[in-house]
Amino acid sequence: MKPLVVLGDTILDVDIDGVAERLCPEAPVPVVDVEREWIRPGGAGLAALLAARATAEVSLITATADDRDGRTLTRLLDQHVRVVPIALRGETIRKSRVRAAGQSLLRLDTGGGTADAGAVSDSVTSTLRGAGAILVADYGRGVAAHPRIRRLLTELASTIPVVWDPHPRGPAPTRGASLITPNLAEARQFAPGYDQPDELAKVLRDEWTADSVAVTTGSSGAVLANGKRLRVVPVPAEVRIAGHLRSDTCGAGDQFASAATVALLDGATVADAVSHAVAVAAGFVASGGAANLSTCESASPATEAEDTEPDRSAFEFAARVRARGGRLVATGGCFDLLHSGHVSLLRQARAMGDALVVCLNSDASVRRLKGAPRPIVTAHDRARLLTELSSVDAVAVFDESEPSALLDRLRPDIWVKGGDYSGADLPEAEVVHGYGGQIALIPTVPGYSTSRLVAAAQSHD
Repeated sequence: MKPLVVLGDTILDVDIDGVAERLCPEAPVPVVDVEREWIRPGGAGLAALLAARATAEVSLITATADDRDGRTLTRLLDQHVRVVPIALRGETIRKSRVRAAGQSLLRLDTGGGTADAGAVSDSVTSTLRGAGAILVADYGRGVAAHPRIRRLLTELASTIPVVWDPHPRGPAPTRGASLITPNLAEARQFAPGYDQPDELAKVLRDEWTADSVAVTTGSSGAVLANGKRLRVVPVPAEVRIAGHLRSDTCGAGDQFASAATVALLDGATVADAVSHAVAVAAGFVASGGAANLSTCESASPATEAEDTEPDRSAFEFAARVRARGGRLVATGGCFDLLHSGHVSLLRQARAMGDALVVCLNSDASVRRLKGAPRPIVTAHDRARLLTELSSVDAVAVFDESEPSALLDRLRPDIWVKGGDYSGADLPEAEVVHGYGGQIALIPTVPGYSTSRLVAAAQSHD
């Protein structure tokens, strides 16, 4: 499969968390005693990270500067995506939110850099031409306005999906985009005089000469103008119930656009891609939003030891995910001779939440289930291989034939099972439903199984 390419302006997002228990003596404003500072890529960088959680290969074309914040962004991004740089004129954009008790008190914006409008490198051109789908995450800082890039996007839109997440300070999307995804407030700025999502979607589709426009409407989902059809795409009821107490929507638009682009890359129709994106974005907000992708860059002395100590077990890791309001996903199996079917399952499972724990059958458990001479790879080595995958955050090994006891301790929000099951057929279903968890079933990839690989190897001996 060809890679997904994200194109746009990247920002350094910073959350400064602290405690506000007193007022400043010089003015009636709160004093925040800083405890931690969390950093993450924002803008197109966040969209690329979110896409990388759901598809194997992501490239990010963005403007970068060789300053402190720019080097920090590159370090954060290089772990997950391939960065293809364009020169940034000026300083890296940084947005810092000061928060106390989970509430934002103030945002400080620094850096006014814009993309250089000069010639682009051969790497930028070849990356766009080699894309299987393109997401333009425009934040009004010049990447989406680059003349050479716009000509390429117009040309490529006739052969591959191009999704455009527009910005009021940015240029109009190029002609022929498969899907354009403004939120309701943005859509009203793009089409003054219109107010309702359905009329906005139709007017903007025609104005931008796009195949489809989806106006996102927050907790109400989205309205899609697709060809001559108009449809309302609501948030699934189970996601609304799960997320009714959380309201941090930071990054929701990036999650919506990236999920839709991944679905189109995988061959979905625009209507199915938008339905998928609505559900994924709503789950993203319900589980805490973009904050769950942050890295703790600094801490007060009282908390520094806790934040830098490595996780001693999957249970400690799960506790830390929950402490930040994240959604924990778990899946399980033998994972003996890791193959493409396993990788597909793990990638899809990870995309359902904010962290993935693999419940791994021990060597004794595999022998009971599969017989001698299985397992071929020891549990120690299987766990090491799994933790090397970007989709896996932690591994827990269990000795029983099925993971009910482990799940009762771990208590993931979502238990993912691959194969042809119904929820009632799973021996662990009673445990998962008993503590209020959900079960998600993912069909196996046809043609892939460890037993088949072993049999094929033996037949060639």
